[in-house]
Amino acid sequence: MDERTPASEPPPVQQISAPDLERWLGSGTPIELIDVRTEHERALAHIDGSRLLDRPYHDELLLRDRDAPLVFQCHHGIRSQQAAEYFQHHGFRNVYNLIGGIEAWSMLVDPSVPRY
Repeated sequence: MDERTPASEPPPVQQISAPDLERWLGSGTPIELIDVRTEHERALAHIDGSRLLDRPYHDELLLRDRDAPLVFQCHHGIRSQQAAEYFQHHGFRNVYNLIGGIEAWSMLVDPSVPRY
């Protein structure tokens, strides 16, 4: 163990690529796909099966099993990384960030999702 890292600090948020997320979603394994963008951005483009992180959903998630898999996504992967870290610091252990966000999803998985 690195002496500079406290034992209680969680591991880094796991990163997931758009193609890997597509395979995971297609497997039927239950996951929470959480969109941390604004309502306006979501209206422009979204990933089917994702849910906007509003206050009620935030509060609902905090009541969930801490082993539940949570995948966060935004436009490019920056805001979703921050949201993933937030939930990780609230005890969630199975937390992922979509690398490149919905932009990567549109480019690598589903070109019908508009880019903006």
